[in-house]
Amino acid sequence: MTIPALVIAGPTAVGKTRIAIELAKELNGEIVSADSRQIYKGMDIGTVKPSKDEQAAVKHHMLNVVNPDEPFSAGEYKRSAEKIIEDIWQRNRLPIIAGGTGLYIRAVIDGLWEGPKADKELRDKLKNEEDTFGKGYLYNKLKEVDPETAKKTKPNDLVRIIRSLEVYYKEEKPISHFHKIHGFEEKNYNVMIIGLTMDRKRLYKRIEERVDGMIKSGLVDEVKALLKKGYDENISSMTGVGYRQVSGYLKGDYNLEEAVRLIKRDTKRYAKRQYTWFNKDKRIEWFNIDDIDIKDLASSIKKRLKLK
Repeated sequence: MTIPALVIAGPTAVGKTRIAIELAKELNGEIVSADSRQIYKGMDIGTVKPSKDEQAAVKHHMLNVVNPDEPFSAGEYKRSAEKIIEDIWQRNRLPIIAGGTGLYIRAVIDGLWEGPKADKELRDKLKNEEDTFGKGYLYNKLKEVDPETAKKTKPNDLVRIIRSLEVYYKEEKPISHFHKIHGFEEKNYNVMIIGLTMDRKRLYKRIEERVDGMIKSGLVDEVKALLKKGYDENISSMTGVGYRQVSGYLKGDYNLEEAVRLIKRDTKRYAKRQYTWFNKDKRIEWFNIDDIDIKDLASSIKKRLKLK
């Protein structure tokens, strides 16, 4: 069975939540969040989760899934989201996957090769080699065993380099080999992918306004509460944009004004990375958010996905 699904992607602060909700109302849909930060409980302001009113207007899934100190991989997201998507469709509603985490979206619609589990001993050994023989040693080693992956990897991206070497040593084949052979024989979904965009200067202004709004809404108190509960500032969830900078402020590394400046700067950088990721996917149909007519767009989606 091929399930129709709508994907709404785009950079942070562009307005994905609003468009997703409006389309869900028109298309009898439910929203599956594809945001790697909104899965965490107690992290609401800094992740800009849909408000209570927005969640009441349209059913949202994949929010508040795990505690901030619980690991949650793209593979786990894929497995959970697939069950939800099938359930939504079984109830004669349209699954709408909306969010800015490109890896989550790709995991669901294209599949994901997860590879071997992390081997701490091997990773420590590789890291020690880099420390012993100098910067670039592991990258040169990757070029020898997997030149294809090395071409796509920045020489200073030690995390990805170590993971690629880890796969090579554990599987005795380069990670590029598995990426080539991986894929579904049959696609699970009939997908239409919409990308939302707007003038870059205006997007950056919206980011700045959003950050100011977060501070006014109590982001500092939210981070204080998380730290008080014992969530270390160095765990994955707490290193996200907003939480990392406020933690620095609370430690006394800089004042609040500087923390706000850093959040705005790093959020803009994140938006750039999102554009870079999504622009690689030629299936995405881009819409300027100011030019969207919801009813016309909903009509086009119905035709494309062959909805009644």
